[in-house]
Amino acid sequence: GAVRMLCLAALLGALGAGGTELTLELPDSAQRCFHQELESGTKFTLDYQVISGGHYDVDCYVEDPNGKTIYQETKKQYDSFTHHTDVKGVYTFCFSNEFSTFSHKIVYFDFQVGDEPPILPDMNNRVTALTQLESACVTIHEMLNAVIDSQTHYRLREAQDRSRAEELNGRVSYWSVGETFILFVVSIGQVMLLKSFFTEKRPISGGAGT
Repeated sequence: GAVRMLCLAALLGALGAGGTELTLELPDSAQRCFHQELESGTKFTLDYQVISGGHYDVDCYVEDPNGKTIYQETKKQYDSFTHHTDVKGVYTFCFSNEFSTFSHKIVYFDFQVGDEPPILPDMNNRVTALTQLESACVTIHEMLNAVIDSQTHYRLREAQDRSRAEELNGRVSYWSVGETFILFVVSIGQVMLLKSFFTEKRPISGGAGT
């Protein structure tokens, strides 16, 4: 019973830990911003990745409550940013597709606030070593976190690969239609050209005899 309760706590801790995950559509020449109020000395992490659209790149920047830019990257496919806040207030992070005039983007981001709480009571203040049962639960918790991260990574890669495959399939379809049209036109031209070679030309009759 105790083993089940501790392992269940580790499982719920791994599944419950986390911040805000969101997948958003970013139209061409557009910008989307998000705001989060944070206390001073708070740690936050922003992970993002472009899933589809254009060259799979996006501009991103983060501003503190005073309007100071603490992070800025242009035309990135993916990145991760971690920061400890210096002042209390509303922090803003934005994704911009203003450099693109025709490509819509699909962007995934994960915004984590604070450190993950310990799965065992007073784990950070313990003097004695962990028991074998507690060590097993901590190991299970870490493995579950690794599994969740891997699933998120592979889910994003699968979505990106699917988008690229659909884009490639569309290009192949358009190219096939174009080739079919060109072959059709060339075939008609060849038939008409060959027909002109074998068309009998009647001689022009002369003037009236005397």
